[in-house]
Amino acid sequence: MATVALYNMEGAKTGSMEVSDAVFAAEVNQSVLHTVIVNYLANQRQGTQSTKTRTEVSGGGAKPWRQKGTGRARQGSIRAPQWTGGGVALGPKPRSYRFSVNKKVKRIALKSALSVKYADYKVFVIDELKMDEIKTAKIVNLLKGLDVNTKALIVTAEADENIYKSARNIKNVTPTHVGTLNTYDVMNHDAFIVSKDAVAKIEEVLA
Repeated sequence: MATVALYNMEGAKTGSMEVSDAVFAAEVNQSVLHTVIVNYLANQRQGTQSTKTRTEVSGGGAKPWRQKGTGRARQGSIRAPQWTGGGVALGPKPRSYRFSVNKKVKRIALKSALSVKYADYKVFVIDELKMDEIKTAKIVNLLKGLDVNTKALIVTAEADENIYKSARNIKNVTPTHVGTLNTYDVMNHDAFIVSKDAVAKIEEVLA
């Protein structure tokens, strides 16, 4: 079984615990990781970009000049793409970038992401990650105790308002819970800080 260190809310090491090899020490599938991350980013796109074609630009009903005899190239409308202020040829139109990925593939990707963090010694398990009040300083002290000064993802078992509001305004720190955990967030943060009960829930979901 894979083993990780246990820490308290001050960032001090208090012991160790075993975690599932199938979740935190699985074979890393780079291809699936790439597919799922591209899927996540594509699904975040609004797809509202739009340009006007020559039929949508106002004006240009009259022919600019007669067809022959002027010495200039023939023109049919000042709203043609080659004219300043004219329509755009083959420009973007509103569209959906969404595509689906099987749940099984998403699970494999998340296992791969967690295994990458475990292999890089970036998984920090907190014995009891909870707070009685909203206090940003406590999260800051936790990060200092863990010696984490890079991008960090803090994961709780359930949505925790005190943890969320205490951590959300710290630069490069993202609070979340197991229900919204995704491969992109895991890979986009250097440190994976997770509560002990959240680890059990992750193993249950990914089993």
